[in-house]
Amino acid sequence: MRVPDFLTIRDFTSDELHHLLDLAGEIKADPARFGGALRGKTLAMIFEKPSLRTRVSFDVGIQQLGGFSIYLSPAEINLGKRESIYDVAKNLERMVQGIMIRTFGHDIVEKMAEYARVPVINGLTDYSHPCQAMADFLTIREHKGRIAGLRVAYVGDSNNVSNSLMFAAARFGAHVAIGSPEGYQPKPAVAAWTREEGAKTGSTLLVTADPAEAVAGADVVYTDTWASMGQEAEAYARKAVFRPYQVNAALFARAKPDALFLHCLPAHRGDEVTDEVIDSPNSVVFDEAENRLHVQKAIMLEMMR
Repeated sequence: MRVPDFLTIRDFTSDELHHLLDLAGEIKADPARFGGALRGKTLAMIFEKPSLRTRVSFDVGIQQLGGFSIYLSPAEINLGKRESIYDVAKNLERMVQGIMIRTFGHDIVEKMAEYARVPVINGLTDYSHPCQAMADFLTIREHKGRIAGLRVAYVGDSNNVSNSLMFAAARFGAHVAIGSPEGYQPKPAVAAWTREEGAKTGSTLLVTADPAEAVAGADVVYTDTWASMGQEAEAYARKAVFRPYQVNAALFARAKPDALFLHCLPAHRGDEVTDEVIDSPNSVVFDEAENRLHVQKAIMLEMMR
């Protein structure tokens, strides 16, 4: 890998991202072959935001590769308050071989990567969720046999998940449609990068306020919670705004009959998605969740070995 840290999909070429998917597939098919690949190496896991999938997948993943993990909560660090990002980075680089951080501002992971002499992996920021996007496209490739040329529809709040989905679609040559209400659509810089880079792979981007237009003819339908962590105070107001964007049977029927349903989880059933969709045969949300483990093992292997 040219880049020593895994902060955003934008940092990697199409070939590098395909390599990571291929490696994740090999690890998933034969995990024992990679059992000692990171023997004796330690991953520090900094959590400013809680998570089920991120915690378990990184913790189990590093151990399955023969390494160890250390969980660091806000009580131990409290970045920028109890101890500066610089001091945390300079301490950890002398004791561990990799840092995973799940936090709020994207500038925090950028600074950590700048200061630390060991690889830094972005477990989530308000701007980017690259590990999730890699798991998403591994799941799509497993079920559809390809990525290039597929139409991926995302409905709901344009956030860190949709940003990384757009970046990955551009790199992999998938068409992406974002259905979000006015005021909640992708930032202009995110959309501009996606269109510019997507032109190199045949990817296209549609941004619309009409969820039916976004989903029409889609191979994949994706949604996320209407209020992300840190937006709890807005949850009630957001429900009124996003109610027309609920992925229910009527909206999902506008996609192709064999369309996949994806959700990064946790899901608020009855809000952004109904039970009949998330529990349907088209839903692959738990395959998607499992693939966080395999993708992140591939990322750790490439970054830390």
